[in-house]
Amino acid sequence: MADNDYKRGEMDISQQEKTFFGFMRWTVNIAIVCILIILFLAIFAT
Repeated sequence: MADNDYKRGEMDISQQEKTFFGFMRWTVNIAIVCILIILFLAIFAT
């Protein structure tokens, strides 16, 4: 078996955090655009 040298909380996760927050920013922005498109269609569609 492999040696268990893993210590919880010691790994540098700054890059993963930046990626996650970037993903969340894009997700929120796309959701806002979708809601605005739906509202626009609901108001001006006949």
